[in-house]
Amino acid sequence: MRRFHPRPAVGTPTTASTRAQWERSSARTSIDGAQVSYARTVLLSDLDLFLFGEGTHRRLWEFLGAHVQPEGGVRFAVWAPNAEAVHVIGNFNFWDKYSHPLFKRWDSSGIWEGFIPGIRNGETYKYGIQTQEGAYLEKLDPFGLFCETPPKTASIVWTTFNEWKDQTWMNERASKNAMDAPMSIYEVHLGSWQKTLENQYLSYEDLADKLVSYVQDMQFTHVEFMPVMEHPFAPSWGYQITGYFAPSSRFGDPQGFMKVIEKLHQAGIGVILDWVPSHFPGDDHGLRNFDGTCLYEHPDPKKGYHPDWKSYIFDYGRNEVRSFLLSNAAFWCERYHVDGLRVDAVASMLYLDYSRNDGEWEPNIHGGNHNLDAISFLQDLNVHIYGEFPDIQVIAEESTSFPGVTKPVFSGGLGFGQKWMMGWMNDTLRFFQKDPIHRQYHLNELTFSLIYAFTENFCLPLSHDEVVYGKNSLLNKMPGDDWQKFANLRLLFSEQFAHPGTKLVFQGGEFGQREEWNHDQSLDWHLTEQHAHKGIQKTVQALNILYKNEPALHKKQFDYEGFEWIESNDQGNSVISFIRKGDSPKQHIIVILNLTPAPRENYRIGVPLPGVWKQIFNSDNVEFGGSDYPVAGAMMTEEINWQGKAFSISLNLPPLSAIMLKA
Repeated sequence: MRRFHPRPAVGTPTTASTRAQWERSSARTSIDGAQVSYARTVLLSDLDLFLFGEGTHRRLWEFLGAHVQPEGGVRFAVWAPNAEAVHVIGNFNFWDKYSHPLFKRWDSSGIWEGFIPGIRNGETYKYGIQTQEGAYLEKLDPFGLFCETPPKTASIVWTTFNEWKDQTWMNERASKNAMDAPMSIYEVHLGSWQKTLENQYLSYEDLADKLVSYVQDMQFTHVEFMPVMEHPFAPSWGYQITGYFAPSSRFGDPQGFMKVIEKLHQAGIGVILDWVPSHFPGDDHGLRNFDGTCLYEHPDPKKGYHPDWKSYIFDYGRNEVRSFLLSNAAFWCERYHVDGLRVDAVASMLYLDYSRNDGEWEPNIHGGNHNLDAISFLQDLNVHIYGEFPDIQVIAEESTSFPGVTKPVFSGGLGFGQKWMMGWMNDTLRFFQKDPIHRQYHLNELTFSLIYAFTENFCLPLSHDEVVYGKNSLLNKMPGDDWQKFANLRLLFSEQFAHPGTKLVFQGGEFGQREEWNHDQSLDWHLTEQHAHKGIQKTVQALNILYKNEPALHKKQFDYEGFEWIESNDQGNSVISFIRKGDSPKQHIIVILNLTPAPRENYRIGVPLPGVWKQIFNSDNVEFGGSDYPVAGAMMTEEINWQGKAFSISLNLPPLSAIMLKA
């Protein structure tokens, strides 16, 4: 259950006199000659404190953390309600434990504050926290805007000021993120997308130039960055976060990352951040045991510890923690102009028994396995974020059949804009890994997703999770010799782009990376000089263009009216066919997939309109690395009733190919 704090008395004589007494008595304190001022640090209003305690504050970064003041010096504020004492330590005081104490506010907020003159942007610091048990902890700032480069662990005083030059994009963003707009997402891991010849990270500035040019050329509409927030362990890929408000210093400073986003926007490309409110690591300098108690994590290990990831789970029932997470989500949308958040591991948040055996979890108050606090938090997240930023997208990585993930909160849903279609990804990859001779018996694996395709607003991912840990690259998942592998991969991408829903492709897949993804190395860009790999690249590029330009492929991508089967079970030929529908019949596109290496001569298919049907896409095109098997550029319909249609056409289907036709 959520824990609500009573609204503090505002403007009462007691509160006012207490505050005035506190300000007079603590206006300036000297400890061992160090001057620390408190009276000039009071930025939190009574309303701020109320919202913080209520769990609905969305601007905490403006009040907590380190803030450079116009007149010089830095104001510090940190939430540590159970600490015995809190000091600021850093280079400026030679990391002395006692020279710069913070003062605990007179109210019940648990916030410690202080102003330290003479320091400025760029100073390194931590909070030295004395626990009630007598232990001493050195913690980074939960609201720190910049961090030292790992393995160093201190926060750095910084600002997020930036003169943005992306107003055109921001004005048009609503149309780019609309539910009937094409959204083709390129998933990127900043540390391995491309590296220097010495295997060093590119800077944000270098990435801005190289990545923007590439994504623009490939015609993706959005980039999704795997977590960029500061994390101590690079092999976690960013999913074990310590600095939730700080982009990783491995690549430069916060303004450098802003420049990446700005250039993407100037090129007409949206930015989605992978966001991790599901768990955090147990590093000593991080959020765990922050003030000597379970502050951010749930105190019950059955709810507060994740056995698979050896990490800690936020206490979603604690209102101050909810305010922290809500503020973090809003921070990236406001200060970094991001256009969407992909929320990681939502399933692990929804279920109390996630990855737990009997006896390792306890039912909720209704006797079920749903985490009611986490569910209400996700609902609040989407209500608040969409309420403030209605033109963004919040996307759930949710791997179960939890109902209503993308349904509005007012109707009982979680309120996400989209949900990853994990079922499609798993079923489709399993199908394509089968030898084509056996595929006729497994067509249901490829077609099953269309039974539930419109129950949620689905995004179809071919993500990083599918190309690591012995799962093989997309190319090497495909059966057969090299020619068949490439043909199958072109067919896989064609099926993805023809299927209803938005799209996501992980880096390297778009040119047929041969090896599994290695986070320590650059992608094998030299492969793009080879015809077969270049062909995959051109295929994805062409599919992106088709997806953007053809209304039938995006206008009704979440609507059952936008899809119609022609034939879903032609087992004898291992061929499936369907119609993607636009606003008018003239926009309709017929999709035909030949799922075996055997060409199909004079294959007849029913069509919804009489006249000439033209080929607008063929994955077997020689430019894509295909065989260029003759199909015919245009086909005239015949008055032959076929597959429930009054008209039909006859054409040749190339081996392992996708054909798209339009009247």
